Amino acid sequence: MLSSISASQKRSSFRKQLTAGRLLRMPGAFSPLVALEAQKQGFDGIYASGAVIAADLALPDIGLTTLTEVAARSEQIARVVNLPTLVDIDTGFGGPMNAARTVRMLEEKGLAGCHLEDQIDPKRCGHLDNKRIVSVEEMVGRVKAAVAARLDSNFVICARTDARAVEGLDAAIARARAYVDAGADMIFPEALINEREFAVFRRAIDVPLLANMTEFGKSELLDTTTLSTLGFNVVIFPVTSLRLAMAAVRQGFEEIAASGTQKSLVPKMQTRQELYELLKYSDYETFETGIWNIPGR
Repeated sequence: MLSSISASQKRSSFRKQLTAGRLLRMPGAFSPLVALEAQKQGFDGIYASGAVIAADLALPDIGLTTLTEVAARSEQIARVVNLPTLVDIDTGFGGPMNAARTVRMLEEKGLAGCHLEDQIDPKRCGHLDNKRIVSVEEMVGRVKAAVAARLDSNFVICARTDARAVEGLDAAIARARAYVDAGADMIFPEALINEREFAVFRRAIDVPLLANMTEFGKSELLDTTTLSTLGFNVVIFPVTSLRLAMAAVRQGFEEIAASGTQKSLVPKMQTRQELYELLKYSDYETFETGIWNIPGR
């Protein structure tokens, strides 16, 4: 079934939870089915990663995906869960007017918020070397355009800065302050190195902060208790589900290629019954039966 609450309700809830003093855990989902499992496990929201959407299309994370592709996949994810979905829009798919159009489209498609970054276009993965960033003025223009475009004031505009790896921690903090002054509701400081840097950033910025706990990157992997103690408001695990899934797929295909059967893999699989329960298969049957049993039909 689809979400049982409206997009505006999700946005309102997300906005309130950001300032409730509790860390929101938002795992990355590369498909609606993965989002359903995250909801079942009691997470607080869903994250639609630009890197993951690109990878699922067999593309590297270098700005090759289009607004249409990102909006379509994030809509598919958002519409099946009652949780708010935050989507990665890279650099906004162009100039300030493109960022504005992007925000308007994402609102229409039921997203709760988005983050855009201060890299040049085309961008690079935030945990790779040799990133380049735009001027503060150019990013401020992107943020202002995004804020001005939204119709629902609860749609969250998060500004990501990649300046830590390019200009240093102090410059990243200065940029974050400028982005807040431009109207950003939340700041995403990408590729902070360790717990000390996360703590320094928290002390310097007054608005909600997002922590990126991605594997194999530049940031120390801090647990949710530590991030909560530090005062962060949101933590994302952007690529975790994709990495887990693809490792399992590779191992499974290797076994079938070598042995000619998947028999040994069956105990590791989601069962048919488990899939049907996640999909609420019986609810569809109940709904259809109820329609055909309406008096007078």
